[in-house]
Amino acid sequence: MRRKKRRRLNWRNIIGLLLFIILIVGGLYGFTVYNSFNKAVATMHEPLDEKDSKEKQTEALEKKEPFSALMLGVDERDGDSGRSDTMIVLTVNPNNNSVKMLSIPRDTMTEIVGKGKEDKINHAYAFGGVPMAVDTVENFLDIPIDYYVKINMEGFKDIVDTVGGINVENDFGFKVEESNFPTGDIHLNGEEALIYIRMRYDDPNGDFGRQERQRQVIQAVIKKGASISSLSKAPDIFKAIGSNVKTNLTFEEMINIQKNYKEAGKNIEQLTIQSEGKMIDNIYYGIVTMAEQQRIQDELKAQLEINSDS
Repeated sequence: MRRKKRRRLNWRNIIGLLLFIILIVGGLYGFTVYNSFNKAVATMHEPLDEKDSKEKQTEALEKKEPFSALMLGVDERDGDSGRSDTMIVLTVNPNNNSVKMLSIPRDTMTEIVGKGKEDKINHAYAFGGVPMAVDTVENFLDIPIDYYVKINMEGFKDIVDTVGGINVENDFGFKVEESNFPTGDIHLNGEEALIYIRMRYDDPNGDFGRQERQRQVIQAVIKKGASISSLSKAPDIFKAIGSNVKTNLTFEEMINIQKNYKEAGKNIEQLTIQSEGKMIDNIYYGIVTMAEQQRIQDELKAQLEINSDS
């Protein structure tokens, strides 16, 4: 009687099978992440009808032309229309691979476009929402704003908690009620991050210190959200972002920015605009001189490759 020949294990086949399974599982997970991101963008998308020319803007991104974006950190609470506590203008140039980030102090006095009067620049959002805020910033800086991103700071804590909290380097130790923020590297959960960026009056740098903390937190969330350790949380992260962020960027435009402007994002220069505090009718305003306003306008126009005479 012939003995059956035992089949020898073919390790190449086994390894190949394992790799195939890993690729299938990875592909399914990748699809889930992609699908979650797509749904989040659909929830986030709010166009500025009279301003948006999507065909023209998408074509500009495909051609790798410089663009600008206004980031609005809006403090919207129950029973309040909200104000833009954070106004950051990003000018992105892929030709010199750089981003210039300008924080506009909330108390800056300027013309509120559509309201016919001068007031604090952050009141533009309270008077007329994103369209009036965009028009007012465009007029103040004399540059076009191509895109906006509005973040609900009250809901921002959900995003921080979803990524598992963040770490920031705190240069100024302070305490707010029961929350203590010592000097050095500190870990913040969502509620703590919100208190951290809202503190203003005890900071010797005033609104500029507050703006710096806001930038810290936003950059820390982006860094943590993009890390390998957060990949498994991607669907939850996108869901939290979709609930608290609005933008006129489309899914296709976000993909183009990621593809064509990635190197520029590695070189971010922070700009500041100088103002002098002044009390007018018992209200504090930041007064920007015409020379200082012109200096900032010229720098942003150069970054966007716009002729200063245009």
